[in-house]
Amino acid sequence: MIPIVIAALLGVAFYWGLWNKDDRLPSTLIGRPAPVFALPPIEGRNDGLSSEDLRGEVSIVNVWASWCVPCRVEMPLLVELAGTGTVPIHGINYKDAPDAAVGFLSELGDPYTRIGADRNGRVSIDWGVYGLPETFVIDRKGRIAYKHVGPFDRRALEEEILPVVRRLQAEDGS
Repeated sequence: MIPIVIAALLGVAFYWGLWNKDDRLPSTLIGRPAPVFALPPIEGRNDGLSSEDLRGEVSIVNVWASWCVPCRVEMPLLVELAGTGTVPIHGINYKDAPDAAVGFLSELGDPYTRIGADRNGRVSIDWGVYGLPETFVIDRKGRIAYKHVGPFDRRALEEEILPVVRRLQAEDGS
């Protein structure tokens, strides 16, 4: 009897997991301060990125690389968003050759206020990044408020990311 009960429970768990439509991946960093870091700028830029830069205003941090095909997919939306001036967008360039990163931005546009070069990937690991691109919304105190894994599309931008940005800005009176 016990093997039948165990098999039935496993079957229910498998069935639930198969049809569960919530594909979001939780992050243990939500609500916590962004990891402490200081990254140098990418070649040709004057400003790198540090945890200190993420305090004082609501912002977005986007982790990207020139060799990342999905990063190309979301870049037009990032450039469009930057053009609206709604929220500062900062970049963490992950394990990239300096000339490749510069070429990528020259080709597709540069939406970033500041970019830090994470050449060895250590800072991205501290952020919990495990696939590119990843996008974070940061509150004015430097805490991670939201994480989006993978390239975002217009729906995700308008229905998930920007509502968090607007809520945080409203709370701050920004």
